[in-house]
Amino acid sequence: MRILGVASASAALALGVAGNALAVDIIEFSAEAKCDGKKGVITVTDVDPTGTPATVSVFLENNGADAKKVGEQEVKGSRKGTTVTFAENWKPDAVYRIHVKTDDGKVDADVTPNLTTPSVACKKEDTGKPSAKPSPSKSAKPPADDKESKTPAPSASQSESTPPADTSSNEPSPAAGESNLAETGANSNTGLIAGIAVALVAVGGGAVFFGMRRRGNNSR
Repeated sequence: MRILGVASASAALALGVAGNALAVDIIEFSAEAKCDGKKGVITVTDVDPTGTPATVSVFLENNGADAKKVGEQEVKGSRKGTTVTFAENWKPDAVYRIHVKTDDGKVDADVTPNLTTPSVACKKEDTGKPSAKPSPSKSAKPPADDKESKTPAPSASQSESTPPADTSSNEPSPAAGESNLAETGANSNTGLIAGIAVALVAVGGGAVFFGMRRRGNNSR
């Protein structure tokens, strides 16, 4: 009987140790602050092999007190680890408290130590400095000179359509009076002819005068 009692006690102790080894524990939970692109996130991983459902709550701390509750999610652990993600645009060196409570009530505690975010944020804050001026495009042409822009060059069509002036003859052009005389039929002998006509008229008039005078004398 003594031997049977010792064996029973040993079996109970072994079963108790095995049960404690399989029970969920707070040490099976871990938290980390990461970057998802340019945004911050907080991840909590549960490596409980029993898969006991648990509720994970994340709080932002300020001087040892809860400043705000970031969020709450349920997780069911696994031997490889199950991870839940909380979207939180955390700031550098911020402190978060991670609380875990299992459905069976065996765990109701915080992950220790508290989570402290990295000293560098995922996205650098705007410092207010003006951005660098963009370099001028290589395709942009320099402005044309003012003198060149004000005096347009003659086009090829204009130079081809306008015939050059005739410079083959060096003779002077006729005067305006000579051109008019040519048109009316006069020439340079007009004065001489006019003088001869006047002389003939005078001679004829004299002859008529003397002829009438002689007739008068004869009639007496």
